[in-house]
Parts: sequence; C-alpha cells; structure tokens
Amino acid sequence: MAGLYADEQFPRVVVELLRALGHDVLTVQEASNANLGIPDEDVLAFAVTKERAVLTLNRIDFIRLHASQPNHAGIIVCKDDQQDRQRMATRISEAISNVETLRGMLVRVNRPSQ
Repeated sequence: MAGLYADEQFPRVVVELLRALGHDVLTVQEASNANLGIPDEDVLAFAVTKERAVLTLNRIDFIRLHASQPNHAGIIVCKDDQQDRQRMATRISEAISNVETLRGMLVRVNRPSQ
C-alpha cells in the first residue's frame, strides 16, 4: 500500500479515517513546520523525496503539476465531501487499495452524484 502525504488543507478527520482503514498517511503539519504554507510545487517535491503520493483537495493546481512533472509517487485529487467524511475516506481507499503502485498516476476521487 502506498504511503500518502496529505497537503495542508486536507481534512484531518479524513486523514484519521484513512489511517483507521490501514493507510499510512503523513500530513504536512506532522512532517515539519517548514512545510506549512509552501508552494504546491514544493509539496510535490517533498512527497517525491519521501516516496509518498500527494492527497489534496487542490485539484486544479495538482492536475497541472501532474501534467508538467509526471515523475512523482502519485497524486490523488479529491472533491471535498463535507456532508460525509467517512464516505470520502472510503471512496479514496477504494480508489487506491487495489492499485499496485501509484507512481506517476493521477487519481481523481469525486463525490457521488446527488
């Protein structure tokens, strides 16, 4: 299972739910105070050095980074599901659990249709 790196705005409760599902998630806040407020390019670069896939709600910028810097450990862009955090964590887990490697992949996790 891939290690994940949750960016600064990613919901902490979803991180905890993913951990309960067995995922190895490191947050920006846990990694280092020096990582707070850094540009997205630096978030991705840090994740690459730790061989972790970025977990983010910042879809537009990280989709752009994936296109311009495809050599990464994975990028998971999510639509925020504020109505049901458990469902959000479950959808992320389902999207990545059966994947052998996330290296170079862009994974999109959307909210279910209303």
